[in-house]
Amino acid sequence: MLQKNFSWARRITSLANQVQSRKAITEFHQLQKSGQKITEFLLSSVVKVCGRVEALQEGKQAHCLILKLGFNADLILMTTLLDMYSKCTNIQEACRVFEEMPQRDVVVTNSMISGLCRCHLPSYAIDLFTKMNESERDVGTWNSLISGLGQNLEGRTALIIFGRMRVEDVEVDVMTMMSILSICADMAMMVHAQQVHGLVIKSGFEQYLPVGNAIVDMYAKCGCMDDACLCFQNMPFKNVISWTSLISGYAKHGLGIEALKAFQQMEMEGVVPNKITFLGTLYACSHAGLLQEGWSNFTTMVHKYLITPTMEHYTCMVDLLARAGHLEEAHDFIERMPINPDAKLLTAFLSSCCHHKNVELARTVGQKLLQLQPQEAGAYISLSNFYGLVGDLEGVANVRRLMLERGIRKEKACTWIEISRKVHSFESGDRSHPDYLKICKYLEVLIQKMKNIGYVPDTSMVAQNVDELTKEEILLGHSEKLAIALGLMSTHPGTCILIVKNLRVCADCHVFTGLISKIEGREIVARDSSRFHHFKDGVCSCGNYW
Repeated sequence: MLQKNFSWARRITSLANQVQSRKAITEFHQLQKSGQKITEFLLSSVVKVCGRVEALQEGKQAHCLILKLGFNADLILMTTLLDMYSKCTNIQEACRVFEEMPQRDVVVTNSMISGLCRCHLPSYAIDLFTKMNESERDVGTWNSLISGLGQNLEGRTALIIFGRMRVEDVEVDVMTMMSILSICADMAMMVHAQQVHGLVIKSGFEQYLPVGNAIVDMYAKCGCMDDACLCFQNMPFKNVISWTSLISGYAKHGLGIEALKAFQQMEMEGVVPNKITFLGTLYACSHAGLLQEGWSNFTTMVHKYLITPTMEHYTCMVDLLARAGHLEEAHDFIERMPINPDAKLLTAFLSSCCHHKNVELARTVGQKLLQLQPQEAGAYISLSNFYGLVGDLEGVANVRRLMLERGIRKEKACTWIEISRKVHSFESGDRSHPDYLKICKYLEVLIQKMKNIGYVPDTSMVAQNVDELTKEEILLGHSEKLAIALGLMSTHPGTCILIVKNLRVCADCHVFTGLISKIEGREIVARDSSRFHHFKDGVCSCGNYW
C-alpha cells in the first residue's frame, strides 16, 4: 500500500514539475477514486499546480480535503493554499485562509503581501506590512511589497519603501535590485536609475546575468541607448535575454538598422533567438519602415527557427505593411492568417488606414472591431477619431454610445517628468499642479512664438463639438505640453528634458515639441506607449514615421 501511494505521489509531483499541471490534476482525481492514502506532501503539489493554471474549483476541492484530513495545521501546505487562492484572484478566500491559520511565520505574511498586490490591492499590502514589527520582517517582506507596488504602477511609493529599507539598514539582495531596476525603467527615472546602478556596483551584483540584463533594459527605457550599449558591451556573459533587451531598446528608439545589426551579431555568436527576440526585430522594422527586412525576419523566424508566430508577431507584420502604405497587402495578410485577428491588431491597422485616408478599408476594419466587442478603450477611440476625420458625427456618437453601453472608459492621458529627483505628473486639462497658472502663462508665450513662425494647432482630433478657439485651449491643456513647459521653466538652458506618457503622443503635440526644441534650443526626449521620440533643432528622430 505504501509503495503504491509513493508511486502515485511521485507521478503527480513529476507531472507538476514538468509543468503538465492539467495532467497532474487528472492523476490526482484518479488517486482519490483508488482509495489510496493522501499525504500533506501530495496535496501541496496538487494545490501548487491548481494555482499555476488557475484551477479554482479543483483548488477548492483540495482545500476541503485538507480540512477533512486535518492538515490545516501544516504551515507549508496552508501557505501554498493561500498562494493558490491569490493566483486564482480569489483574494477573499486567501485572506480567510490567512486569518484562520493557527500560526504564521514571515513566509506566510510575505505570501499574503504578494497576493494582495497580485489582486491589485496595494494599500492593503502596505497596511499589512506596516502592522508587522520591524523584527518580524526579512528581506523577502520588503521585496514582496516593493515588487508588488511596481506591478501595480505604484513605482513612486515603491521607491519610498526602498528608501525606508535603506534607512533601516536592511541588506538588499538580487531580487531587491531587480525590482528597483524594473521600476526605474518603467518610470524612466534617470536620476534614480543612475543611483541604483551605483548601488548595484557597490553591492557587487553587477556580475549577475539577470541584473546586467535589467540594467541594459533600464537605460534603454530611460532614453539612454548609449549607456545601454556600454553596459551591454561590459557584460562578461550574455544570453538571449541580454541580446533581446538590446534589440528591443534599439526598436523602441526607432533605430531599426542598429537592431538588425545586433540581431546578426547575436546569430554570429551562436545565440539562438526566441519569439521575444523576433518581436523586437519586427517592431524595429515596423517603426523604421524596413519592409523587406521585416519580411525576411518573419520568414527566418518561421522557416529557420521553426517558431510559430503569435498574435503579437502578426500584429507587427500588419503594422509594418500598413505604416508603409501597403494597406491592401496588409488586409490580404490578415485574411490569410491562420488565427482570427484580435482587437489590438485591427486597431493598429485602423490607425494606418486613417493616416493614409483609406476610408473604405477603415470602415470595414471598424465594423470588425465593433463585432469583436473589445474591452480596451483604444479601439473605440481610434474608430471615433476616424469618424471625426471624415466628418461623420453620427458615427462618433454611435461609438461613444457603445462605450457607455459596454462600460468602456477612455484611459486618461498622463505624462510625468522628473525634476530634481521629484516626479511631477499631469493629466490632460489638469489644474492641480501648484504652478499650473505659471505653466499656462509660459505656454501662452511659447504658442505665440510658434505661431509667429507658422505653427497652426491641429484641432482635427478634438472630438468635442466646440468652436476653434476652445479646441485650441483643449490642445493647450494636453498633458505632455504641461510637462514640457514645467521642464523648461524648472531647468537650466541647454538641459535635456525627458517626459514619459502613458498613451501615444498626438500629432499636434508632436509638431509642438519639435518646434519647441528649435525655439528653445533644447533636446527633448518623449517616451510614449509606442516608442521614443528624440527632438533636436526642430527635427524628431522618428522622421515623422510613427
